[in-house]
This record gives sequence, structure tokens and C-alpha cells, in this order.
Amino acid sequence: MSSIVLVDTSILLNVLDVEGRNERRDEVIDELAVRIQDGDHLFIPLAAIVETGNHIAHVSNGAARRSAAQRFVQAVQGALNSEAPWKPLQFPEHTALAAWLQAFPDSASRQIGIGDVSIQHEWAQLCTKFPMSRVLIWSVDAHLQGHDRIPA
Repeated sequence: MSSIVLVDTSILLNVLDVEGRNERRDEVIDELAVRIQDGDHLFIPLAAIVETGNHIAHVSNGAARRSAAQRFVQAVQGALNSEAPWKPLQFPEHTALAAWLQAFPDSASRQIGIGDVSIQHEWAQLCTKFPMSRVLIWSVDAHLQGHDRIPA
């Protein structure tokens, strides 16, 4: 059965082969192929798009930075045009943003950024919306890997 998968920044950085952020690229590409073959529904949260763009903007090598930026634009435009293996999530409503902000001070004290807070909240919303489906955050970051709800 296919799963609903939120694609984290760490995965996008590896897929896009961003210099200095691609240490698990082979593993991620292999897993992406399996997820596509399994028919998983891949979604990119807005936070992952923004964070990925920010990481790319800080690549030290100018040529590598520009090349990564071009791959990033292609990947996001492909998602917007339904020409990629993933789709972007809708922009959050004000109530969702307010919930993220309310949770942020406690998260920040645990060194979890607002982007990851928003991804965790998006995961919880998808769990509620799709109670009969497996919903997970695909990430190489330990604090997000535990978000994997398998229905009973």
C-alpha cells in the first residue's frame, strides 16, 4: 500500500546534489526510486522549499551554487506543473501558522527550527486527514525520522 510522504529539506538537498549537503545522495536516490515504484504520494512542504533555497544560496562555490539553483528551480517548477515525483503542499492558513508560532519557543529550546515545526504540524494534519494511510516524514535528520504513523 502506498504511503503519504512529506519530503524534508535534507532529502531535497541530497536529491538535488547540493555541494556540502549531499553526503547521503546514493542512499536517498535509491530510496526515492523505491518510493516512486511503490506509488508513494510525495509532498514538499513550503518550509522545505524555502530552506533548500536558503542552503543553496550559501554554497561557497559560485558555479556549484548556480548549478544547484537551476536544479532547484527545475524541481520546484516540475512539482508545480505535476511533472515531478512530488507535489508542493498548499500554503498554510493563518490558523496553521499561528499554531506553528505557538509551538516554536518550546521547539527552539530543543534546537528545532520553525521550518521543522511546520513540517511536524503538516504531518499531524495529514495523519488526521488520512487516518487509513501510513503518513511519514522522510528525512535524514534524527528529530524528524520518528514521525511515521502506520495505521492499526
